[in-house]
Amino acid sequence: MVRSLYTAATGMNAQQKNIDNTSNNIANANNAGFKKGRVLFEDLLYQELKAAGSLTATGISHPTGVQEGMGVNVVAIEKIFTQGSYQYTDVPMDVAISGDGFFQVTLPDGTTAYTRAGSFKRDADGNVVTPSGYYLFPNINIPEAATELSISNDGIFSAYMPGEAEPTELGQIEIARFINPAGLRAVGENLFTETGASGAAQVAIPGEEGFGSLRQFFLEMSNVNIADEMVNMIVGQRAYEMNSKAIQTSDEMLQIANGLKR
Repeated sequence: MVRSLYTAATGMNAQQKNIDNTSNNIANANNAGFKKGRVLFEDLLYQELKAAGSLTATGISHPTGVQEGMGVNVVAIEKIFTQGSYQYTDVPMDVAISGDGFFQVTLPDGTTAYTRAGSFKRDADGNVVTPSGYYLFPNINIPEAATELSISNDGIFSAYMPGEAEPTELGQIEIARFINPAGLRAVGENLFTETGASGAAQVAIPGEEGFGSLRQFFLEMSNVNIADEMVNMIVGQRAYEMNSKAIQTSDEMLQIANGLKR
C-alpha cells in the first residue's frame, strides 16, 4: 500500500507535465511558425517477485511471472514538425515554407538559429530582420528607394529600383533542414538551435530536392489543433484525478490496517 502512494504520485507528476505542455500548445495556437509539443511517457523499473519460466515445486515452469511496477516518468517532450496551415497576409515580406526547411537567422553572438516563422521586417539600415531584430542569413539589404519587393519560390529576393524597367536581384534566401528536427533545441522567439541530436544543418536553395519552396504573402501558422488539445487536456485531467484517487484509496486502506489493533 505504501508503494501505491509513491506509484500514484509519479502518475500525478507525469500528468502535470502533460497539462503544462498542453497549455503551452494552446497559448501558442495563433503563433506563426510554432510547432506543438508532445509528451512521451515510459514506465519505471519493475520489482520481479517471480521470474517468468521459473520452476514451481512440481517441476512445472511458471508461465508469466510476477512483476510489480513503480509508476511512470516523462521520457521526452518532442516537437512535432508537421506543416501548419497557411494564412494569406498580402504583406510582401511575409514568407512561408511549403515543405521541409527552416529560415536561418544570425543571433547577436554570431551563431545561427533556425525558424519557420517568416514574418520578416526591414530595419533602419534596410537589412531584412525577424520581428526580434535578428538578421536573416545570408544577409539581404533593401535599398531605401526599392519598391515592389518580390520573393520567388526558389528564394530570389528582388525589387524595382527608380528608373529601371527590370527588377534588381537583392539576394538569395537559403533554407536549412535537419535529419532529426525533433532534436533541435527550442530557445524561444520562434527560434531553434542545432544540437548533437538534430544533426548538422543541410543548407540549400528552396525548391531543391528534399527542400521546401517559398510562398510570398503567406505565413505558416502553428500546427496546433485546438480540438485535439482540449481532448488531451480532458484525458490528462481525468488521469490526474484517478491517480489522486489511488492515493486517497491507499491512505484509507492504511488507516484501516492501522485500526485493526483497536
